[in-house]
Amino acid sequence: MSGRFRPGLSAQQRAMLWDRWRQGESLWAIGRAIGKPASSVFSVLEQRGGIYPVPRCRSQRCLTLGEREEISRGIAAGWPMREIARCIQRAPSTVSREIQRNDGQRGYRATRAEAAAWDRARRPKLCKLARYARLRRIVAQKLRLAWSPEQITGWLQRSFPQDESLHVSHETIYRSLFVQSRGVLKKELMKQLRSRRLMRHGKTSTTKGQLRGQIVDAVSIRERPAAVEDRAIPGHWEGDLIAGSGNSHIATLVERQSRFVMLVKLDGRDSHTVATALITQVKRLPIELRKSLTWDRGFEMAQHKQITIATDLKLYFCDPQSPWQRGTNENTNRLLRQYLPKRTDLTVYSQAELNRIAKTLNQRPRKTLGFQTPAVKLQESVASIG
Repeated sequence: MSGRFRPGLSAQQRAMLWDRWRQGESLWAIGRAIGKPASSVFSVLEQRGGIYPVPRCRSQRCLTLGEREEISRGIAAGWPMREIARCIQRAPSTVSREIQRNDGQRGYRATRAEAAAWDRARRPKLCKLARYARLRRIVAQKLRLAWSPEQITGWLQRSFPQDESLHVSHETIYRSLFVQSRGVLKKELMKQLRSRRLMRHGKTSTTKGQLRGQIVDAVSIRERPAAVEDRAIPGHWEGDLIAGSGNSHIATLVERQSRFVMLVKLDGRDSHTVATALITQVKRLPIELRKSLTWDRGFEMAQHKQITIATDLKLYFCDPQSPWQRGTNENTNRLLRQYLPKRTDLTVYSQAELNRIAKTLNQRPRKTLGFQTPAVKLQESVASIG
C-alpha cells in the first residue's frame, strides 16, 4: 500500500479522502465526508506532502492470488508439478520457481506467497535529485535564495543546455520537498517557498464555494439584547473550547451573572460531536437558565441551529478575532488552567472528574462577586426568579 494511514481508515475512505483532496476540498469537508476529524485527514495527507500516491499495479505476467490458491490446492492433493501447471495454464518452470521461493511444498501458503510477491516487487526508483549530487546541491542553493522550483528548472535548462544530468522538472523538486520520506531535500528548505505550505496543492484546488471560517446564519453579538450585557438576568452563558495535547478538547460554559462554570467532555472537535455534547449538558439546566449562549466563530459550532432547536438556547457569535467579547469565559479558562494545565491530555478526564473540577471552582469565592461563590450566587439568582 502507498503511504501511511491511521488505523480505522478503510480502502474506500482512503480513496475518497484523496479524491476529495485532489478536487480542492478543505480538510474539514473531507473529514465530514469520511467520518473522521480534520486532524486525522491532515495526518494522512502530511505523510505524502499532499501528493496523491500512485496506485500500485502488477504485471499481467505475474501469478494472481487465485492461481496461487490453485497451486496450494494442487500441492495438498498431491498433484505433480506439470498437472498443477496445466490447471492454471502456466509453464511448469513458473510453478516450480513459485513453490521453491516460498518455503517449498511443505510450507507453501497462497496468501503468504502473495504478500511476499508484493514485497519483492517494491523496487523504488531513485529520483534524479537523489542520483546526481551536483544537481541536488544547485537546487538546494537556489531554494535558499528564495527561487521558485519553476525558476530553478528554467535556469538550469538555459545555463546547462547540453547537460541532461542537470535538468530536472519543477514537479520533481516539489515532490522532493513535500514527500520527506524521499530523504533528498531538507525540510527546512520548504520555508523558502513563497506559499509556505506544508503540502502540495493541485492546480484545481480552490476554496471557492466552501464555507471555510463561516458559520451559516450566525447571529452577531451586536444583536444580543442589552439585558445580557448588564448581567441583570441569569441564564446567559459564554462558551469556548479548551485545548490539550494530542488534539484533545473540552468545552467550557460560564454563566455571565454568577460566573458559574460547567465543563463538558468531548470525544472530538467536529461540529456534530460538540453540538451533541452541549445539548446533553444544557438540557440538565432548568429552563429559566437557558436564555442565550455566546461563542466565537469556531467551526465546531456549525450545527448551532440544532442546539437552539433542542434546548431553546439562543446563540450569538462574537466578531472575528475578538476574544474580549467573551471576557467572562476567557478569564474562567485562565482559572481552569490551574486544574487543567496546558499540554495536558484532556481525553483522560471523565465527565465525573470534570464535574468535580467545576464544583471546586464554583465553590471558590470570587472578588468580582464580593467574595461570594458562583454556586451560591447562581442559587440565589434562581431562587429570586422563582
